[in-house]
Amino acid sequence: MRKGQTEFQEDFFIPIPLDTNNITALSPFLVPQDHLGHHGVFMTMAAFTFFLFIGGTAINLLTILCTVQFKKLRSHLNYILVNLAIANLLVSFFGSSLACYSFFNKYFIFGSTGCKIEGFASTLGGMVGLWSLSVVAFERWLVICKPLGNFTFKTQHAIVGCIIPWLFGNMAALPPLFGWSRYIPEGFQCSCGPDWYTTDNKYNNESYVAFLFCFCFAVPFGTIVFCYGQLLITLKSAAKAQADSASTQKAEREVTKMVVVMVFGFLVCWGPYASFAVWVVYNRGAPFDLRLATIPSCLSKASTVYNPVIYVLMNKQFRACMMKMVFGKNIDEDEASSQVTQVSSVGPEK
Repeated sequence: MRKGQTEFQEDFFIPIPLDTNNITALSPFLVPQDHLGHHGVFMTMAAFTFFLFIGGTAINLLTILCTVQFKKLRSHLNYILVNLAIANLLVSFFGSSLACYSFFNKYFIFGSTGCKIEGFASTLGGMVGLWSLSVVAFERWLVICKPLGNFTFKTQHAIVGCIIPWLFGNMAALPPLFGWSRYIPEGFQCSCGPDWYTTDNKYNNESYVAFLFCFCFAVPFGTIVFCYGQLLITLKSAAKAQADSASTQKAEREVTKMVVVMVFGFLVCWGPYASFAVWVVYNRGAPFDLRLATIPSCLSKASTVYNPVIYVLMNKQFRACMMKMVFGKNIDEDEASSQVTQVSSVGPEK
């Protein structure tokens, strides 16, 4: 933003001309934000967030229902995938759905209180999902690479692995409700998130963004890279020792592909959001288009769809159960069991 061309309000922040006396004429809680984009842009975003709401709700609800119906899916290592599905549903219900309706109306129609609810729920669900991904990686590292020797993964370990993301998620999402940063409309002003636009010392936004970047992006990402890196090293050693084993060589290729997809998916989901927020906070005075904030915001919400695709639908056992539940289609149990066993010894499939 150019210096001198902004006004700071308690519940929102928008760039306005200096000669604008009536701030309510541009309030994202009261009037359509036509000055930020063409009607077609808002309708496109409404359609996109509607897709995220339908797709995210369907696939994550199906994950939970399948786990309830099929006993073979209720393994300790699958608990965290259900945890991830619940977090994704939180984002779909309170994030994508409210954003869709707001984009359709071209402003955040639910008001200041609704903004805080949507911002908190989306941040909480997003952070829980993000930390769940790192817990998945850590669990696989413990079970496959065996850094603790003959460690047995039990129910209590799985429960702790589900609780930790919710504790860390609340540590990230609660502060803006109590004065450390705040939740305000972002991008096209039709969805809400933490305030990383302003420098008002009242909210200490810079320290909050630094906290989010380090604790909620760098640490989980480092955990994922380290754990899956060790997993690949372990797998390559096994493949080298069993060079004549076709199943081991196939497992190496499959897990390598899945690890690349997982890391790439994590970066697509959170990389733009984290990078853009940090850039804005530490480049005060540099001009940027406020509307660009919509892109990383939507990419983070899109994780409710593509994370289940990566972590659930690429799991042969989950996929077989979903096919049976939805279409009544049975696949060869022996074939499924064989495929699962090959990859379960070296990767996220079970």
